[in-house]
Amino acid sequence: MRIGFGYDIHRLAEERKLFMGGVDIPYVKGLLGYSDGDVLLHAIADAILGAMSLGDIGQHFPNTDPQYKDIPSKELIKKVIAIMREKKFVLKNVDTTILAEEPKLYPFKDKILNELVSILEIGHDSINVKATTNEGVGSIGRGDAIAAYAVVLLEERGDAR
Repeated sequence: MRIGFGYDIHRLAEERKLFMGGVDIPYVKGLLGYSDGDVLLHAIADAILGAMSLGDIGQHFPNTDPQYKDIPSKELIKKVIAIMREKKFVLKNVDTTILAEEPKLYPFKDKILNELVSILEIGHDSINVKATTNEGVGSIGRGDAIAAYAVVLLEERGDAR
């Protein structure tokens, strides 16, 4: 068994869509990034790569490579899942926390969870999505940024699909 931890933060910017866990969240701002800036998928991808001792998404998908400019983060994490399977690991559990002052994400929690289940190809009972505020503290608390944390458990198998 291997445990991985991931973290990501992006500034909020006007004239950008807000994607969280692959879901388009209606909001007046979106996350600024080289890709679509989906901090939740980025944190999960980093956690999976970390559990396999394979660095982070910046190493695998550098922001200097034009093929990744504005790419949906769903595509990046699918590539990470393919690497995970190639290395014969199976994703057993994912626990996440999103830190956002606004928008309130609770109304989208089930949609985000369902999208993650589909992207990661694991059961609802193997993934958890939590959201909290930063109580007005720092860039997140001022509503300037959104961050996410993720912890994953991988199992190494010779017969991984």
